[in-house]
Amino acid sequence: MSDSRLATPKLRSRRYGAAIPLDELDRRLLNLMQGKFPLEPRPYARVAELAEVDEATVMQRVQHLLDERIIRQVTPIFDTRALGYESMLVAAKVDADNPHRAAKVINAHPGVSHNYLRNHEFNMWFTIATEPDSKLGLEGTLQALAQEAGATSVRQLPTLKLFKIRMDLEMEGDTSALAAQAVAADPVELERQPYDDFDIAVIRALQGDMAVVQEPYAAAAAELGVTQTRFLDHLAGMQERGLLRRVAAILYHRRAGFSANGMGVWKVPEEQILEVGRQMAAVRGISHCYQRPTYADWPYSVFTMAHGRSKEECDAILDSIATTHGIEGPGERATLYSSTEFKKIRLLYFTDEFKAWEREHAGL
Repeated sequence: MSDSRLATPKLRSRRYGAAIPLDELDRRLLNLMQGKFPLEPRPYARVAELAEVDEATVMQRVQHLLDERIIRQVTPIFDTRALGYESMLVAAKVDADNPHRAAKVINAHPGVSHNYLRNHEFNMWFTIATEPDSKLGLEGTLQALAQEAGATSVRQLPTLKLFKIRMDLEMEGDTSALAAQAVAADPVELERQPYDDFDIAVIRALQGDMAVVQEPYAAAAAELGVTQTRFLDHLAGMQERGLLRRVAAILYHRRAGFSANGMGVWKVPEEQILEVGRQMAAVRGISHCYQRPTYADWPYSVFTMAHGRSKEECDAILDSIATTHGIEGPGERATLYSSTEFKKIRLLYFTDEFKAWEREHAGL
């Protein structure tokens, strides 16, 4: 895969931070592109049918939303753990006076997909993944990163139970819609799933930005020398096996009007985690919900990520959860808001970048 398709993370700028006006069709298409983009030869025609407009209009609008940096990319979303990558959320204490130095070190690792400065003593929060055949492994990688970044303390927060991971911003509903609860789902399987060389070739051919054309899967199929029908059938099989979650539009939150995200963390008794986690995950405004380990200085076992058009809307979503579950006392919950986005990319799999990092930073 060409290195030119690797995403280049940038710090937020004022130019790209502000929301821009969206009309009714924009909002409808953004909802559909996040959750209804199908594995079909002409997916934009299906989206057009659902939006009750023509295919050309959908493609023109989607390209416009990409050009205006409201849609970040249209891309396949593969499952990191199903592919055998080790991954986790990490909280670190870094120099509060110069966090950018630590962020530069951490961002250089190709498996770091998200990195935020948050309003807490543990001020740097990032997600990291390492390849199945990594010589350093996740533990060794974190030790190397912590030392180079000057982190004085690191908390490893791996996923113990995954209740939800689906970043769909509700573009048409109001705050009450975001706080509403749907049907609770069971935790998601996290184990590695079997895959072969052709699966890897499919991932390498398709991952990254997909062009807005009538047949966006055709180029990857041609690269592999197979028919588009076979390629799409194989993708459907990968979805059934849990390797592919979906193909979707990923949005720039702030440009799409969602200017706030709050990580709500909850002290939930062990025996209640399964049921409470299921119900928290069902809330529309929650994109991620996990059970994570606790520590003496970190008693929160359930993590929920809320997205809103303002801090007040995030607070309303999380306050609704607190009221529903009676988790409202001092030390029972906390909300961590991000003040700086250091990095946010879609992880690319089976590239040379991981081994190159290990050679440079660990001599492997």
